[in-house]
Amino acid sequence: MAEIQRSQLSGEMTQRFIEFIMMQAQQAALFLGRLPNPQSGKPEPNLEIARMFIDQLEMIREKTRGNLTHEESEILGSIISDLQLGYVQASNPPAAAAEKSDGETSPDAADADGKKRFSKSYGS
Repeated sequence: MAEIQRSQLSGEMTQRFIEFIMMQAQQAALFLGRLPNPQSGKPEPNLEIARMFIDQLEMIREKTRGNLTHEESEILGSIISDLQLGYVQASNPPAAAAEKSDGETSPDAADADGKKRFSKSYGS
């Protein structure tokens, strides 16, 4: 009977840990601009604060190394990787967006003599 209670308690602790990690990840996503600000309804990136939340998750992973279940470890690692990728993407805007802002014309733009010019577009 005591083993069942210990197993149930362990399951509850795993669930709470995952919920805690998910809340931290949600905060990081908010500050990466992936989620809209609840008050304004618009994404408001703040990369400095996002980096702080990502660093905290990395610290949690390091401090709990060897004490997590396989599931907890996998979820934490996946979340950190996803957020780090999101941070890099938010820090470095895509090259296609930068090229468009430098005066690139649309595929339907016409030459001075009225002929259409060819230009490639990759989903923009």
